[in-house]
Amino acid sequence: QVQLVESGGGLVQPGGSLRLSCAASGRSFRSYAMGWFRQPPGKEREFVAAINWSGGSTYYADSVKGRFTISRDNAKNTLYLQMNSLKPEDTAVYYCAARSDIMAVTTAGRYDYWGQGTQVTVSS
Repeated sequence: QVQLVESGGGLVQPGGSLRLSCAASGRSFRSYAMGWFRQPPGKEREFVAAINWSGGSTYYADSVKGRFTISRDNAKNTLYLQMNSLKPEDTAVYYCAARSDIMAVTTAGRYDYWGQGTQVTVSS
């Protein structure tokens, strides 16, 4: 089992940047593919980005491609999401998730463990 704790959310102006972190504890972090999802106010949870066990393969939602970067540091048991050129529509609770497989996927239901979420608000 793995425990996930997100941090780094906050209030930022449009065009600004934030970096989210997800600290993992428990079983070997490198055994898990990881993902970021978000839930905007009044909407369902949606896929943002995913990364395989080594960091060699990454996947992005079209809405964030070119603006967000997912990465991981297996030595530090930490997942990151660098968010640049933020827009008001990026406002959401952001969740990290772990999948008991080395291959990343974009479907929330295929992830086994979830963090508690961190709020990101993009507003002037």
